[in-house]
Amino acid sequence: MLWMEQGLYLRVQELANGPRPLPLQSGFSVDTAYRVLGCFNPSETSDAYYILSNDRDEIWFICNRHLRTVGLYQELHDFRFRLPETLRH
Repeated sequence: MLWMEQGLYLRVQELANGPRPLPLQSGFSVDTAYRVLGCFNPSETSDAYYILSNDRDEIWFICNRHLRTVGLYQELHDFRFRLPETLRH
């Protein structure tokens, strides 16, 4: 199943032994919010894979276990934005 969300932004909180690919080793950073371009949920797993554009403008499928919500910003169209200090972990 594939769906598209309008304006959902997520931040990376990588799990040490989480599923591959590991986002911080794949061009993502902890001080950036990433716009969700879509989501894929394979039928054989309970994990969802979010489609995000990393800091190198590459498209990746990142497991939901590495991600945390930032908010819905439907007025924004940027693939990413720098998080304010208060939202960084």
